[in-house]
Amino acid sequence: MHWRRLGLVWQPSGHHPALLTHAALPVGFDLGGDLARIFFSGRDASNRSSIGSLVLRLGDAPRVEEVAPQPVLAPGAIGSFDDAGCGMGCVVRHPQGDRIYYMGWNVGGSVPWRNAIGLAVGDAAAGRFERYSAGPIMDRDTVDPYTLSYPCVLRLGPADWRMWYGTSLAWSAELSEMHHVLRAARSVDGIHWQRGSGLVLAPLSDEIALVRPSIVLGTGGAEMWFARRTARPYRLGHARSADLETWLRDDDALLEPQPDGWEGGAVTYPGVFEAAGRRWLLYNGQGYGAGGIGLAVWEPRE
Repeated sequence: MHWRRLGLVWQPSGHHPALLTHAALPVGFDLGGDLARIFFSGRDASNRSSIGSLVLRLGDAPRVEEVAPQPVLAPGAIGSFDDAGCGMGCVVRHPQGDRIYYMGWNVGGSVPWRNAIGLAVGDAAAGRFERYSAGPIMDRDTVDPYTLSYPCVLRLGPADWRMWYGTSLAWSAELSEMHHVLRAARSVDGIHWQRGSGLVLAPLSDEIALVRPSIVLGTGGAEMWFARRTARPYRLGHARSADLETWLRDDDALLEPQPDGWEGGAVTYPGVFEAAGRRWLLYNGQGYGAGGIGLAVWEPRE
């Protein structure tokens, strides 16, 4: 099995002032048939990020059917944890209202930024959401003293919620990069979380950061895709787990970056989802989503 590229499916065109550039951190939500709503993070002229959405018709020749005219979620009020932007995390179905878990941005002082995890509730099919609260549902604490990011949440049962997210062990001396790892948390309601003190995955060898986990459940356990960074641009990583506790790295059969074209030598921010009877990969290239959203499909090798 391997990922087969289907190409660049959407580039930002400035259809709204809050979404002038970028289409980072894409996430797919199955609408039934061959349609999916894609959520992403765009930026305004001041580089603040908002969450937008579009409807994509899946297939070997994917095409965008509509682009939502308004942002799904915009930056919060001045002084709030997300006043500098909202970074898309994941979408979770729920009978009392679908949920978006997202990363809120603040501009830092002694460091360039800080992040926390927020929640919005609404209707994923329609692309309408409102904040659950003005404050984050997870912020810095004794377990995560620096920053939290990139939440991936699964609802395994009414009182069994799991989250995998990014956390930083330290800032680098240059303050431009963080030593970024992945941690897990559990909850009975998806709002109040108990964090594990250990790490799910840490960088290997010359890696400096693992970011943006995307997890899919299967009959043999779970698979996680994530972005990994070294001195080179981002590439994809992969891990497997039989129990959602212990993860084993297996970076084979991944989508390798193409040096030319819109990817520009990078493949990052994976969003894996299943729809229309197939498994799909949404991703970004160089520039943290500046080039748009790419799509690949999981299929047997010829």
